[in-house]
Amino acid sequence: MSKIPLEHSTHYLRSLIEMSPDAVTIVNSSGEVEYWNKQAELIYSIPLKKIKNKRISEFFKKEDLKVLEILETKKPVFNAYHQPRPDKHVMISSAPIFNGEGKLIGAISIDQDITNVVKLNEKLALTTTQLQKLKQQYNLQGQIGPLAEIKGNSMAIRQTKELALKVAKTDATVLIQGESGVGKELFSQGIHEASLRKDQPFIPINCGAIPEALFESEFFGYEKGSFTGAYKDGKAGKVEMADGGTLFLDEIGMLPLDMQVKLLRVLQEREVCRVGGNKSIKVDIRIVAATNSDLKEMVKQGTFREDLYYRLNVVTLKIPSLRERIEDIPTLVKSFIQEYAIKYQKEEPNLSKSALQMFMNYQWPGNIRELKNVVERMIIFTDEATITPEDIAPIFPVDIKRELPNEAESDSLFQEKALLEKERIEAVLAETYGNKSATAKKLGISRVTLYNKIKAYNIKG
Repeated sequence: MSKIPLEHSTHYLRSLIEMSPDAVTIVNSSGEVEYWNKQAELIYSIPLKKIKNKRISEFFKKEDLKVLEILETKKPVFNAYHQPRPDKHVMISSAPIFNGEGKLIGAISIDQDITNVVKLNEKLALTTTQLQKLKQQYNLQGQIGPLAEIKGNSMAIRQTKELALKVAKTDATVLIQGESGVGKELFSQGIHEASLRKDQPFIPINCGAIPEALFESEFFGYEKGSFTGAYKDGKAGKVEMADGGTLFLDEIGMLPLDMQVKLLRVLQEREVCRVGGNKSIKVDIRIVAATNSDLKEMVKQGTFREDLYYRLNVVTLKIPSLRERIEDIPTLVKSFIQEYAIKYQKEEPNLSKSALQMFMNYQWPGNIRELKNVVERMIIFTDEATITPEDIAPIFPVDIKRELPNEAESDSLFQEKALLEKERIEAVLAETYGNKSATAKKLGISRVTLYNKIKAYNIKG
């Protein structure tokens, strides 16, 4: 293989650096800027001609410069959170540069701009806290009650709400399980609002939305001077902020293994130590966690700690999918129609029976979240006083290619289907001598759904 000429290598390297989506800075051993790529110009709004061959400390505070720190320590850092300016948040990887004789000749820094991610996370946390305060105010005024936002009157949802309200009166740790879109966060907020801690903070953490490098500082906070760019007085973490109230850990299955160990210590000791600190802070918190993952299976695979699983799994609250509470669909659809008619300042339309039947027949893999999205699209794109299947076919989740029945045909088909279903249930009940569990298994439905159908069809025995 032929050698690449030295002058060509320089051009290749320069092109590679310029193509980088991250800011690349190279300083010599005196801290003077030798290289400053276009992305660095964009992120820090400093043109190359202004900073080239100048000391980088003329443009940034010395204590905010990781690259100068590397010149002193001569040790590389990888994917470290850094705040070189009050309005900039970056993930930084930096390393010293040595010549062939081992002499330090400079340092290189690669900065990934995560300002938008950090600001979005902070805005989300602030908005959630403000919404929680508003809800608490409404509760104090007696306008809404715990779990009032969870619509439906099916046996499945009633039993789940009853269990949630029962466990809410205790300080037991709750693990909420359910598919994506079933309303796990609503249940967690309802548990908090029905608890003795209702006047204290409800602090949510989405374990799947925080950049991994920020986990520790987000969870536990940090002491002043613990890292470059930190707030001068330090900052409390989410665990500390939840003192006296409830800490909601959403998507707990996404928590990295090293953070699982630290969370376990918080659950065991009920104390937290800030990053860069050596003092333990006692916290009085109630833990509610939620997941759509199979944590038991994750424990078997080694991706979730067994000891943490059993710490979290004191009381399990299984939220039924929409498929297990189909009788709630008309109530939910009506509620969402009212909500979006108000939001988009439109007359509240009626749903024809055949259109409603389309909602009832669909499986809703995305559960309530998907149902809500479909209703919103329906309100946005439909201006009819009465909505028919033809009106919603273009925006419905399934492709409806067959000829849609008229209202009379739909009623007839519905009654025929109901009669066949009733006869099938009665036949299987007879085969199993009235054993409900065996009947549900044979029909391929849950016991709760079976009980609801027995009640709806007025089946005796």
